[in-house]
Amino acid sequence: MVSREKLLDLPLEEVIGDRFGIYSKYIIQERALPDVRDGLKPVQRRILFAMLRDGNTSDKPFRKSAKTVGNVIGNYHPHGDASVYEAMVRMSQDWKLRMPLIEMHGNNGSLDGDPPAAMRYTEARLSRISEELLRDIDAKTVDYVPNFDDTLEEPIVFPSKFPNLLVNGSTGISSGYATEIPPHSLAEIIDATVMLMEHPNCTVDDLMTVVKGPDFPSGGIVQGIDGIKKAYRAGKGKIVIRARAEFETLRTGRQQIIISELPYEVNKAQLVKKMDELRLDHKVEGVTEVRDETDRSGMRVIIELKKDADARGVLNYYFKNTDLQIAYNFNMVAIDHKAPRQLGLKEILEAYIEHQKEVVTRRSQYELDKSKDRQHIVRGLIKAVSILDDVIRVIRASKDKKNAKQNLSEAFGFSEAQAEAIVNLQLYRLTNTDIVTLQKEEGELARTIERLESILASEKKLIAVIKKELNEVRKKYADARRTTIENEIEEIKIDLEVMVAAEDVIVSLTKHGYIKRSSLRSYSASGEDAAAMKDTDRVLFQREMNTTDTLLVFTNMGRYLYLPVHEIPDRRWKELGQHVASLVAVETDEQVIAAVPVADFQTKTLYMTFITKLGMVKRTELAEYQAQRYSKPLTALKLKKGDECLHAFLTNGKMEIIVATWLGFGLRFIEDEAGTVGLRAAGVKAIQLKPGDRVVGSVIFSEGSEDDLFIATDRGAIKKMRVAGQLEKSARARRGLVMLRELKTKPHHIAGIELVSAKDTIQLLTEKGQTVTVDSSEIRPSDRYSNGSFIVDQDEDGNVSEIWKNVSNESQDDIV
Repeated sequence: MVSREKLLDLPLEEVIGDRFGIYSKYIIQERALPDVRDGLKPVQRRILFAMLRDGNTSDKPFRKSAKTVGNVIGNYHPHGDASVYEAMVRMSQDWKLRMPLIEMHGNNGSLDGDPPAAMRYTEARLSRISEELLRDIDAKTVDYVPNFDDTLEEPIVFPSKFPNLLVNGSTGISSGYATEIPPHSLAEIIDATVMLMEHPNCTVDDLMTVVKGPDFPSGGIVQGIDGIKKAYRAGKGKIVIRARAEFETLRTGRQQIIISELPYEVNKAQLVKKMDELRLDHKVEGVTEVRDETDRSGMRVIIELKKDADARGVLNYYFKNTDLQIAYNFNMVAIDHKAPRQLGLKEILEAYIEHQKEVVTRRSQYELDKSKDRQHIVRGLIKAVSILDDVIRVIRASKDKKNAKQNLSEAFGFSEAQAEAIVNLQLYRLTNTDIVTLQKEEGELARTIERLESILASEKKLIAVIKKELNEVRKKYADARRTTIENEIEEIKIDLEVMVAAEDVIVSLTKHGYIKRSSLRSYSASGEDAAAMKDTDRVLFQREMNTTDTLLVFTNMGRYLYLPVHEIPDRRWKELGQHVASLVAVETDEQVIAAVPVADFQTKTLYMTFITKLGMVKRTELAEYQAQRYSKPLTALKLKKGDECLHAFLTNGKMEIIVATWLGFGLRFIEDEAGTVGLRAAGVKAIQLKPGDRVVGSVIFSEGSEDDLFIATDRGAIKKMRVAGQLEKSARARRGLVMLRELKTKPHHIAGIELVSAKDTIQLLTEKGQTVTVDSSEIRPSDRYSNGSFIVDQDEDGNVSEIWKNVSNESQDDIV
């Protein structure tokens, strides 16, 4: 029987929470985040320490990387060899680290994202500057802890003779925390550290007179001084990094753009591929070729342009749509006093200075103890040489070394250490000149002890030592800044002409929502036949437009689709178009009611005018319908419950509107009666409806128009009447005038109205799917009280449900 006494009955949440807490603590402290003092993660520290202990330093020949990886895994870091080698390679990449800590022979990767050669092929050693991180590590400057199997000891931090966290930056993701610290200029960071030591109360603004901002190894241009300030104050901030580019004019007169520096950590090969794909997809115009001419002399990516291309426009397009410009987010998190903290520039430097004070104090104490021990022995040797004959006599009379040491101590008062040094003294050291050497050494030791004691006694002298050592590192390793800092983030404006080749095309939209654009050549080749569509469908809009124009498509739900013409699918004229739902997600029962072509939204005198089924009219300036984001349908007007949008017109502010209702009323008013309102407004009442009545049609026309009003009734009768003589102008929100003779039995209702000229043809659709074509010129005008003449057999074909005027490329007026 199994004993169950040792089993704990605990809730799963508690167990998982407890275990995950332990795991998170390990990941945060021992893997993913750097230490604020030396800027290293544990794996990086262990790699550098293993190389130091193996004698793999910058003054020795290179050694196989595999040997170092093996040492690191076997002695300090029992994890996968791939992860150790990856960390080792990164420390050698001069496009990732501002001051690489490892020198590597062989393929250590590239800006194009190529993987490094296997560790059996590459060779490595510590770089010169990494020895500054490790200097004085054996002078008891830092604490050591046992390694994973207690066979060796490893340091918990490096002495770090320069602020490596800021100089080389760091990136990492742990549980609950992430860090993103950019690299900086060594000279600027050391100058800022010295400034803070001299003026402990200085502000971040003061420090920023020295530290201009990040200094990426790949160069580039940083924009956004406010983001840098915010990051240096609070540890979080956003900047923009863009490539360094210049324009070059060739002998042929054509221009080309030369990119010599890329944003930090951008993959060059993927970037060039993306830029060329945009050219091939005709997303950007004016580019003939994008090629990479990078060689050992430096990075060089060429964007070759066509003869009259807009070089600045092309570059701006690439800035906006590729990694030629990226956003960089500071997130300066590091381990400070064993816990993760978000730190600003001043806090990081303060933590580093505190560390340096401890390191120099401990080193000075270590050197002082050594000097005092040596001084004690030198004094004993000087005393021994001055009574040399007696010392020799005592030693000769002794039985062995131990006895000799004891006799010397008893006879002359030498200490254990002094006696040990005397008995180990070689005979050649007993010359006269050696006493001079010993006395000289004693004097030097006295001065050293005095200097070290003064450092330990005075904070000022301690800081002076740190400053001196920092300035030595600066003088030895500092180089010029690579990244340019610009104050403002430039807003990128892209002209449509850069993205789209201006071309005249035919755009067609059907009632069922099928849309396409076709080249004029395809349209002409098909003999200008009607657009291809399904039998039950009809053309709602057909117009010659330019690819730089925009088509606004309105639906019965009071929404609109913003369709740049160049994004409308290109199809041959004889092919069926693509449904608008594949371009913009519309509802299944949403129907297209109108399309409006726009060349320029900023024309102040143009308006969108809407008529709804419940008799509302709404007018809004066209400019408000210009959209920046248009992946979803946008609101054109607000509809009441049960209402729907019937018509959408483009008007010029001086047009007249006729609204017709189901019960036979018609109202004519000028559009100005409906004042302009905002995009999401509902509008005002156009016509006063009787109970059970609804709007069935509306038309717009200019003052003085000679067109006639065509009316079709549900019973299949049609009539045409003069607008001027029969329908007087009125104010909006009235009931309107009767446009049909009232019948007590089988009354006529208006099915639809159209404004027609002599050359127009009208189609009538019945409930049973029959279509009847009417030629406007064949209908004689009649008065307002006439019900017209029948052309549809109501009993056989059903009621008339819809009417429309045939659309042709020439029949649509150009308002825009």
